[in-house]
Amino acid sequence: MSSWHRLRKRLHLLCVLIFIALPFFNFMRFDIPRERFYFFGKELWINEFAIIFFALMFLMFVIVLSSVFYGRVYCGFLCPQMIFSEASTSLETWIRKRLSKKSLPKQFAKPLFLLAAAVASVFLAFIFIAYFVEPRDLWHRLASLDMHTAAGICGASVTLVTFLDFTLVKQKFCTTVCPYGYLQGLLGDDRTLLVHYVDPNGACIECKKCVRVCPMEIDIRKSPFQIECIHCADCIDACGDIMARLKKPNLIEYGWGVKGEPWRWTARRIVVLGILLAYAGGLTFALSTRRAVLVHVAPLRETLYRTGPDGRIYNRFRYQIANRGAEAAVVGIAIRGLANAALLMEPNPVRIAPGKQTMGEFEIARPVLAGDPLVTHFEIDAGAESIPMTFLAPAGDRK
Repeated sequence: MSSWHRLRKRLHLLCVLIFIALPFFNFMRFDIPRERFYFFGKELWINEFAIIFFALMFLMFVIVLSSVFYGRVYCGFLCPQMIFSEASTSLETWIRKRLSKKSLPKQFAKPLFLLAAAVASVFLAFIFIAYFVEPRDLWHRLASLDMHTAAGICGASVTLVTFLDFTLVKQKFCTTVCPYGYLQGLLGDDRTLLVHYVDPNGACIECKKCVRVCPMEIDIRKSPFQIECIHCADCIDACGDIMARLKKPNLIEYGWGVKGEPWRWTARRIVVLGILLAYAGGLTFALSTRRAVLVHVAPLRETLYRTGPDGRIYNRFRYQIANRGAEAAVVGIAIRGLANAALLMEPNPVRIAPGKQTMGEFEIARPVLAGDPLVTHFEIDAGAESIPMTFLAPAGDRK
């Protein structure tokens, strides 16, 4: 018989390793000081709100869809709160047993556990804040005991909250604060995965091992819809172990819906899947049409124009170039559709390092020509972009 508990603990370990590794590889995190959002290897700038929005909504509906199909399995197998709460409880139990084997006073168990919880809280708080501050920068802040910046204050706060969670809250969070269990009642349907207790022949021997192993301390025999049940399947393993010794079938199993009917598509599942695919399509389109180099040019109209000593008319412009790619970029600026005009800009082309942006100003000079309009439309070519622009000159007759 397969062990759900063993599978769950392996998934817990995998989730912890992924949680620790992600911020160091910029796979998925916010970098608040640099105003960057890293998503599956893409470095997005904070002003690229459309992409960030689609990314967050896509991830949210992945969880929603998994809840419609698999119910509270996320809580038991993937939820960080449950993973660390169970780890904390296991650590405290392990310390107590080790002291007992070493014939040491039991009074040492609590201080040792608190010390281990404090060290783990500092480490996990560091990893969590690393999702929002670059890890090397955060390490320097931690080494200097930074307590006067936002990163330092947040780190200390997360450490305290984590420590209190490890020592006081634990699984109580799931039944008091977390809204996910209550939302599951709205997300599920009559084919959502449940943990079933089925005993039509009265084979239960009242050993209550399923109750003793439950991390939420509930009796699954009462109902599969208890808000505390996280579908961890520990009760399935416990009952299966006892009933196997008696050579009888397991009384607790996973099943699709209350009746345990075969899995099938429902209207709710189709709607949620459609929304998920829509966000996935929007995210794919936004990423595929994203330009690595973004150029913005705007006229400076504090002075509409000026007349130079050479008799030419000068208009001033400001440019801003952002390189959102992973390689250095070179952007040249040229004018098109403005006869007899000269572009006065140094340097041109402009070189921008990856992840950087630069600003500057330039002028366009043009001789006074008879019959020219007050406003002349032309285009500025900047890399692969053509930007519509206007050139202003004195009104009236020209000679």
